[in-house]
Amino acid sequence: MSQNSNFQFRNALVSVSDKTGLIDFIVPLAKSGMRVVSTGGTAKALREAGVPVIDVSDQTGFPEVMDGRVKTLHPKIHMGLLARAGHEGDLELLKDYGIDAFDLVVGNLYPFEEALKKNLSLNEQIEFIDIGGPSFLRSAAKSFDRMTVLCDPSDYSFVLKQGKTTLDDRKYLASKVFAHTSVYDGMISNYLSNNDSRREWSVPGKKVSDLRYGENPQQKAAWYRIPGVTNGLHLAEQIQGKELSYNNLLDLDAAVTTVREFPHTLACIAVKHNNPCGVARGKNPLEVVQAGIKADPVSVFGGIIAVNFKVDAASAQVLCDLFLECIIAPDFESEALVCFQKKKNVRILKWADLMKNIDERKVRTLSGGFVVQDEDHSSKWQESWRVIGQEIKSDEEKLSYEFAWKVCAHLKSNAIAICGSSQSVGLGMGQVNRVDAVEQAISRWKNFHPNTKDVVLASDAFFPFPDSIELAYRAGIKKIIQPGGSIKDEDVIEKAKELGIQMVLTGQRHFLH
Repeated sequence: MSQNSNFQFRNALVSVSDKTGLIDFIVPLAKSGMRVVSTGGTAKALREAGVPVIDVSDQTGFPEVMDGRVKTLHPKIHMGLLARAGHEGDLELLKDYGIDAFDLVVGNLYPFEEALKKNLSLNEQIEFIDIGGPSFLRSAAKSFDRMTVLCDPSDYSFVLKQGKTTLDDRKYLASKVFAHTSVYDGMISNYLSNNDSRREWSVPGKKVSDLRYGENPQQKAAWYRIPGVTNGLHLAEQIQGKELSYNNLLDLDAAVTTVREFPHTLACIAVKHNNPCGVARGKNPLEVVQAGIKADPVSVFGGIIAVNFKVDAASAQVLCDLFLECIIAPDFESEALVCFQKKKNVRILKWADLMKNIDERKVRTLSGGFVVQDEDHSSKWQESWRVIGQEIKSDEEKLSYEFAWKVCAHLKSNAIAICGSSQSVGLGMGQVNRVDAVEQAISRWKNFHPNTKDVVLASDAFFPFPDSIELAYRAGIKKIIQPGGSIKDEDVIEKAKELGIQMVLTGQRHFLH
């Protein structure tokens, strides 16, 4: 890249933690006569590159103290940043105190996020909270009418090529600074607080990538990760296939969230439009994949598959026979990857920590705001669950109820899951009344799995009336699990008793909107 020798910059403050590209940027500017004021490790690196550097302590007449906690927090620094161009009083003050105004600031912040990965103690982590950096960056950004401020090394090249910046350039670069410090402060706030009653809340984000479009082609979209979160979909390695879409990401998240319900058994989840359409568990990878697909062989077309085990060649061959958008797993055998190469467009994602569950707060935007809640988790069989009818004694029966309950928790409300002991056989979701959800689930069960007789029907919320119980009975269902809580509970329970239906009341609802 050609460089402009007519650089406009005359006085720079440079203090960075991430030194990527710094030397190549500063050296030609310094050679053009630009004065450089710097701190600590940055000053050392610049001197080693042959750049004449003035230490901040020489600029201020005050040493760096408190193990480097106080370096740039000084009037002789911030007056040089905040002085207004053409403001007679400001310029007179600079002259009185012998201060040269800065016209270029290059800085980025202590690596707080990287330090989080080291599981440091609170006192150790606090030392990675940058105070001086955000202060001088924000001061410089406020003065964007005359000041160029860079917090992102990817911007060095265009500034170096131009040799100067326009007002629009400086305004854009200033906006990046305020976004940068906002994300940084949000990350620290989230680290220090687990109190949901905070009156102020920030959701920091760092862009992973732009997306082709959103849910529909007319919608712009981008993918962001939350800094400081130790596990996330952005850590999945895409081995092959087209770029991920907005809808792919939502479906992948739904699939992974569901498969994490099964940490102690092999599981396969098929997802379509953010709803599981097939769920299976078992001991044999191939059989589990086949069962997950056959749970609803129509809806799985164009869907997403998540498994919690290493995909072998036999399982890959079954998956290759389908049209799928994405397949995500902790790992893949080399023979499986060879098989997938026959389907170049299918997105194959390897996520080693796919099953590492982290408790995240769920954030949903509203018009003019957002709401925040804890993540919902369904539960294993609890002895506190109330059983109506015949006593449940065997672990196998309990596991069947537990399986249906977990599946139902991940369907959009109103939701009904009809399941065998290890496979969903009829799922009804997204209905505005519970009777419709029951009818939809029964229809799919009878259509795809008419020979599966011993099933459990799970409902994500209470039955408001006994009508759904009668409908289930007429279809041949003898086992139901639901949270209870309706004012008509006793009517519902009496109907179950009358019809000889065994019913489990969990006391825990699982709405999903």
